[in-house]
Amino acid sequence: MDTGFDLREHGGVDVFLRDCPTRAVLEVIASKWTMLVLVALEDGRPMRFTELRRRLDGVTQKVLTATLRSLEREGLLAREIHPTVPPRVEYQLTDLGREMGALIQSITDWSQANIDTIRAAREKFDARATEQDADPVRR
Repeated sequence: MDTGFDLREHGGVDVFLRDCPTRAVLEVIASKWTMLVLVALEDGRPMRFTELRRRLDGVTQKVLTATLRSLEREGLLAREIHPTVPPRVEYQLTDLGREMGALIQSITDWSQANIDTIRAAREKFDARATEQDADPVRR
Protein backbone atom coordinates (compact mmCIF):
# COMPACT_ATOMS: atom_id res chain seq x y z
CA MET A 1 0.00 0.00 0.00
CA ASP A 2 1.45 3.33 -1.05
CA THR A 3 0.87 5.93 1.67
CA GLY A 4 3.11 8.59 0.18
CA PHE A 5 6.70 9.17 1.23
CA ASP A 6 7.82 5.92 2.88
CA LEU A 7 9.75 6.80 6.04
CA ARG A 8 10.73 3.16 6.55
CA GLU A 9 13.31 3.62 3.80
CA HIS A 10 14.94 6.22 6.03
CA GLY A 11 14.74 4.38 9.35
CA GLY A 12 11.31 5.71 10.27
CA VAL A 13 7.83 4.27 10.51
CA ASP A 14 4.69 4.72 8.44
CA VAL A 15 1.71 5.37 10.69
CA PHE A 16 -0.68 4.69 7.83
CA LEU A 17 0.28 1.01 7.75
CA ARG A 18 -1.73 -1.29 10.03
CA ASP A 19 1.35 -2.91 11.61
CA CYS A 20 3.05 0.38 12.44
CA PRO A 21 3.98 0.39 16.16
CA THR A 22 3.04 4.05 16.57
CA ARG A 23 -0.59 3.18 15.87
CA ALA A 24 -0.83 1.48 19.27
CA VAL A 25 0.47 4.66 20.90
CA LEU A 26 -2.01 6.78 18.94
CA GLU A 27 -4.81 4.47 20.02
CA VAL A 28 -3.92 5.06 23.68
CA ILE A 29 -3.56 8.82 23.25
CA ALA A 30 -6.80 9.21 21.28
CA SER A 31 -8.92 7.94 24.18
CA LYS A 32 -11.08 10.61 25.82
CA TRP A 33 -10.10 9.42 29.30
CA THR A 34 -6.39 9.31 28.44
CA MET A 35 -6.54 12.89 27.24
CA LEU A 36 -8.37 14.02 30.36
CA VAL A 37 -5.94 12.21 32.70
CA LEU A 38 -3.00 13.84 30.92
CA VAL A 39 -4.56 17.28 31.28
CA ALA A 40 -5.51 16.65 34.93
CA LEU A 41 -1.91 15.72 35.78
CA GLU A 42 -0.26 18.26 33.50
CA ASP A 43 0.45 20.75 36.31
CA GLY A 44 3.03 18.31 37.71
CA ARG A 45 1.28 17.69 41.02
CA PRO A 46 0.94 14.01 41.96
CA MET A 47 -2.63 12.84 42.44
CA ARG A 48 -4.19 9.87 44.16
CA PHE A 49 -6.67 7.62 42.40
CA THR A 50 -9.66 9.07 44.26
CA GLU A 51 -8.57 12.64 43.42
CA LEU A 52 -8.36 11.75 39.75
CA ARG A 53 -11.72 10.01 39.83
CA ARG A 54 -13.37 13.06 41.42
CA ARG A 55 -11.65 15.36 38.89
CA LEU A 56 -12.76 13.25 35.90
CA ASP A 57 -16.51 13.46 36.25
CA GLY A 58 -18.19 10.37 34.82
CA VAL A 59 -15.21 8.01 34.68
CA THR A 60 -15.76 4.59 36.21
CA GLN A 61 -13.25 2.94 38.52
CA LYS A 62 -12.67 0.21 35.93
CA VAL A 63 -12.02 2.65 33.07
CA LEU A 64 -9.76 4.88 35.15
CA THR A 65 -7.74 1.87 36.34
CA ALA A 66 -7.31 0.64 32.76
CA THR A 67 -6.37 4.14 31.56
CA LEU A 68 -3.77 4.62 34.29
CA ARG A 69 -2.22 1.21 33.59
CA SER A 70 -2.09 1.93 29.88
CA LEU A 71 -0.39 5.29 30.47
CA GLU A 72 2.10 3.67 32.83
CA ARG A 73 2.85 0.97 30.26
CA GLU A 74 3.54 3.58 27.57
CA GLY A 75 5.94 5.43 29.89
CA LEU A 76 3.71 8.50 30.20
CA LEU A 77 2.79 8.02 33.85
CA ALA A 78 4.66 7.03 37.00
CA ARG A 79 2.89 5.21 39.82
CA GLU A 80 4.39 5.56 43.28
CA ILE A 81 3.30 3.38 46.18
CA HIS A 82 4.03 4.86 49.61
CA PRO A 83 4.56 2.28 52.38
CA THR A 84 1.78 3.42 54.68
CA VAL A 85 -1.23 1.64 56.15
CA PRO A 86 -3.28 1.61 54.05
CA PRO A 87 -0.86 2.04 51.14
CA ARG A 88 -1.00 5.43 49.45
CA VAL A 89 -0.63 5.37 45.67
CA GLU A 90 0.09 8.52 43.69
CA TYR A 91 0.21 9.12 39.96
CA GLN A 92 2.37 11.68 38.21
CA LEU A 93 3.36 12.30 34.61
CA THR A 94 6.84 11.35 33.49
CA ASP A 95 8.88 13.75 31.34
CA LEU A 96 7.40 12.04 28.29
CA GLY A 97 3.92 12.37 29.77
CA ARG A 98 4.42 16.08 30.49
CA GLU A 99 5.48 16.58 26.89
CA MET A 100 2.34 14.78 25.70
CA GLY A 101 0.24 16.61 28.30
CA ALA A 102 1.31 19.96 26.88
CA LEU A 103 0.19 18.86 23.41
CA ILE A 104 -3.14 17.63 24.75
CA GLN A 105 -3.57 20.88 26.70
CA SER A 106 -3.23 22.75 23.39
CA ILE A 107 -6.01 20.60 21.93
CA THR A 108 -8.13 21.26 25.03
CA ASP A 109 -7.53 25.02 24.72
CA TRP A 110 -8.47 24.89 21.01
CA SER A 111 -11.63 22.93 21.84
CA GLN A 112 -12.69 25.44 24.47
CA ALA A 113 -11.94 28.41 22.20
CA ASN A 114 -13.97 26.94 19.33
CA ILE A 115 -16.87 25.23 21.11
CA ASP A 116 -19.43 27.84 20.01
CA THR A 117 -18.47 27.43 16.35
CA ILE A 118 -18.56 23.65 16.70
CA ARG A 119 -21.99 23.74 18.38
CA ALA A 120 -23.33 25.98 15.60
CA ALA A 121 -22.01 23.56 12.96
CA ARG A 122 -23.66 20.65 14.78
CA GLU A 123 -27.00 22.47 14.96
CA LYS A 124 -26.82 23.35 11.26
CA PHE A 125 -25.98 19.74 10.35
CA ASP A 126 -28.72 18.32 12.59
CA ALA A 127 -31.32 20.73 11.17
CA ARG A 128 -30.35 19.77 7.63
CA ALA A 129 -30.46 16.07 8.50
CA THR A 130 -33.90 16.50 10.11
CA GLU A 131 -35.18 18.28 6.99
CA GLN A 132 -33.88 15.49 4.78
CA ASP A 133 -35.46 12.83 6.99
CA ALA A 134 -38.82 14.66 6.87
CA ASP A 135 -38.75 15.11 3.07
CA PRO A 136 -40.30 11.97 1.51
CA VAL A 137 -38.68 12.76 -1.86
CA ARG A 138 -35.16 12.63 -0.37
CA ARG A 139 -35.67 9.40 1.58
